Order: sequence, then C-alpha cells, then structure tokens
Amino acid sequence: MRLWLKDSERRPDPEPSKADARTPILIGALAWLVAAGLALVFQGELAARGLSWWMWCAVAGVGLGISGLAWLRLRRR
Repeated sequence: MRLWLKDSERRPDPEPSKADARTPILIGALAWLVAAGLALVFQGELAARGLSWWMWCAVAGVGLGISGLAWLRLRRR
C-alpha cells in the first residue's frame, strides 16, 4: 500500500450523503428534557444524595441540543 497517489491514479470523491441530522438531535434534546423534568421532580432526593448536579447536566444537554438545531438551521441557509 502506498501513502501517496498521483492525481491521475485517484478515484473520484464520492457524492456527499443526504442525511438529515435534525431528527437525532431533536430526539436527544427531548430525552434530556425528560431527564430534566425527572430531576426536577426528584430534586429533594437527589440533593440528599449529593446528586443535585444531575439537574444541571440535563439542562446543559437541552441547551446543547437547541444550539445544535440552531447551528443546522444556519448551515442550511
């Protein structure tokens, strides 16, 4: 196997895939939203066990999902 090929020896680049990343990002953000709701319901028990940071982890997941959707929207334009 050679590391370098001449341009005449290269195969053409494949066509980019037509994937829609909005669906998995939206599902992930909704899953984090459910986790944040559950952490809010069990906030007292989580705080008693020293796990109150779980709520903020879920909030960060929702925020990252929303920012990911915004990024995809900007890239489409």
